[in-house]
Amino acid sequence: MPAPDVFRVMLRFTITEGTETAFERVWFGIAERVRGTPGNLEQWLMRDAEDPSTYYLISDWTDETRFREFERSAGHAADRASLTPFRYGVSMSTMLVLRHFPGSFAAASPAPSKLSTREGRS
Repeated sequence: MPAPDVFRVMLRFTITEGTETAFERVWFGIAERVRGTPGNLEQWLMRDAEDPSTYYLISDWTDETRFREFERSAGHAADRASLTPFRYGVSMSTMLVLRHFPGSFAAASPAPSKLSTREGRS
């Protein structure tokens, strides 16, 4: 659950049809590396429910400074390049999380990180 003033980044990727599985595989490898980056709190990869070639990535950071340091890093540049063969469109939005209001059923639902993903990965 993000705390107030978390710096959130949302990316929208449009992926070449037929490369979705390969894109996800590469992204999972990148996500493992990003997990250890100072300031990274958590990440989500989501696929559009109506367009399987559109993905959204949300990552939460302790602050904008840490995110920008990561964004300018050589590792990030290499990771970005490894996604280039799959995507033909990308956009980024940044924001501050001001408030978080969990729903009544939040405690009873599995956390997003606990949900199974395709091909048995978790």
